[in-house]
Amino acid sequence: MILAEVGQITFNGMQLAVGLAGLGAAIGVGLIGGRAAEAVGRNPGAFNPVLIISLLGMAFAEGLAILVYFVVNK
Repeated sequence: MILAEVGQITFNGMQLAVGLAGLGAAIGVGLIGGRAAEAVGRNPGAFNPVLIISLLGMAFAEGLAILVYFVVNK
């Protein structure tokens, strides 16, 4: 296990992995939301299909982050 001390706080590799997974999910959700807003701005009539696809993408991104949290903490 990798340990690093920063001041009085000790981090290990598992906490870093969970943090990076959360960061990746947050970036992914932000990109999906931005692209969905751009797509609806270009074609307002496609609101419902874009909404459904973007919600599915966000759910998968967040689901992977939650999965990493539970797998790494065992």
